Amino acid sequence: MDTKSKKALTIAVAGALTLSLAACGSNNSNNSGDASASPSASAGGSQPASSTPSADSGKKVKLTFQNIYVDPNTPTYKTAHQIVEQYQKEHPNITIEFDSLNTDQQKQKLKTQAASKEIPDITMVNPAAQMKPFVDANLFVPLNDVLDKNGLRDTYQSGLLDYYSFNGNTYALPDGNNIEVVYYNKDLFQQAGISAPPATFDELLADVKALKAKGITPMAVGEKDTWTGSFIFMNILLRTNGGPGFLKDVVDGKKTFEDPAFIEAVERFQDLIQAGAFEEGATAVDADSGRNLFTTGKAAMYMLGTWETGSIDASPIGGKVAAFQFPTVDGKGDINQFMLAPGTGYAIAANSEHIQEAKDFLNYYCLNFPKVQFEQKNAVGLPQKVDGDLKAAGYSDLAISVMDLFGKVSGGDISFDNTMNPAVSQAHLTSLQNLFVQKVDAAQVAKEHQTAFEANK
Repeated sequence: MDTKSKKALTIAVAGALTLSLAACGSNNSNNSGDASASPSASAGGSQPASSTPSADSGKKVKLTFQNIYVDPNTPTYKTAHQIVEQYQKEHPNITIEFDSLNTDQQKQKLKTQAASKEIPDITMVNPAAQMKPFVDANLFVPLNDVLDKNGLRDTYQSGLLDYYSFNGNTYALPDGNNIEVVYYNKDLFQQAGISAPPATFDELLADVKALKAKGITPMAVGEKDTWTGSFIFMNILLRTNGGPGFLKDVVDGKKTFEDPAFIEAVERFQDLIQAGAFEEGATAVDADSGRNLFTTGKAAMYMLGTWETGSIDASPIGGKVAAFQFPTVDGKGDINQFMLAPGTGYAIAANSEHIQEAKDFLNYYCLNFPKVQFEQKNAVGLPQKVDGDLKAAGYSDLAISVMDLFGKVSGGDISFDNTMNPAVSQAHLTSLQNLFVQKVDAAQVAKEHQTAFEANK
């Protein structure tokens, strides 16, 4: 086995979050769910680990599992359905019913369900600021006992659960831990005469123009789901600010949104839009359709979290794609500082009539999640420690190179809507989406943000 495939990747995130993803070889398959067995993924094929017999009460129970895995072609969709199918075979009295929606639809539906306190048994919620209102309203149950069963807690990367914990309790279990990169189609770059990924923002703009000149859509985005554009913008702000912490400084009163770094980020974001970087009608294209533009070879670049790696590998352009770090902007920033994306978390509703059954299922699901994801060639960006030789398991050059990028992370920021409260975040998302429709004075955009922040402290 080569050194690259074996090395342990240790990521220091924001000075506090340390993520350890061990990609070392293992020949042992884990078929047991007891506390002595390692629940991490292995290179060999295996069936999901069995849960303890005590999970069965014998009564017929139906659990609703609300999730964001809507595309049957994606590895995570296949993983979720495989684990649920196996669980139901082992627990014939339990039926798991999927309620699958795309990310924005699920977020909106959950808000509506929360208002009437009719949250499904198991749902998904974003970390930190986005989940805090649900926790404050006592809508989720603590999952400390789920983590303490069968050694599940020890499978998670160090510090990651902090984003899902409040007052000593963990209320959701993450499905990923990612960084944001720019994927690019090497064939389309070559057709446009681009010999290497851009190292600066001006080079990125030049590449956009070269691609458009060849009739190629430069970058796919699904801005109907507004968080996608915000992810791109936040990379620019990370650079113009000279590093992470801008939003924290705003919250702490050290800066305002009218700071020159924010205004410059808005200006440069608009430069990208005005250069024609994105597809026509981007605000009518959702995130899944944006991905499909890229994976069907209709766009040259796609900028999103590393959770997309497995889907890209499984697509028609698998083998034609590489990834690069977001470039410096006007000489500012460090390309080894990334937008960080702790995944959406699985939570259990306090109003569920089957809390214990839901906890037993969630423990089983999360124990088996990394193992099945590894087998689905989707180990990049997992929230849990993974044992397995990626090269020997047939992982692509793209997947291995993206894993190498994790090892270069020197810090970063999490997304706007995982940092600011929901009202400020919505104002931000709406303001940025408007930029795809019309050019707006950057100072005015900054003022809109500051006004929303002050009104919703």
